Amino acid sequence: MKYKGYSANIEYSEEDRCLVGHIAGITDIVGFHADTVAELQVAFEEAVEDYLETCQKLNKPPQKPYSGNLRLRIPPDIHVAIAEAAEVSGKSLDQWAAETFTYAVSVQSKTQAPES
Repeated sequence: MKYKGYSANIEYSEEDRCLVGHIAGITDIVGFHADTVAELQVAFEEAVEDYLETCQKLNKPPQKPYSGNLRLRIPPDIHVAIAEAAEVSGKSLDQWAAETFTYAVSVQSKTQAPES
């Protein structure tokens, strides 16, 4: 879901038996929920509007969602190595990097998960 440049991260809550979402790509926590996809779209749009209004009332600029564009400065030998790894895997450098970053974040979040 997208609205006014913001995207939604959505999951199903087994416990609450509903769809639960939050605005993705910002560090402020803005959540919403609904029983159907149509209701969730409305709830998402209301959450974005509420967020923007709250920021205005607090005289605080709203966070902009991340664009997905990332510029990195890395040593040339590493650049060559990742370009070769991407080519060998049959992927573009962007695809390879996105998959590699996703894997790294997944591994890191598992190692930082609180013990039960």
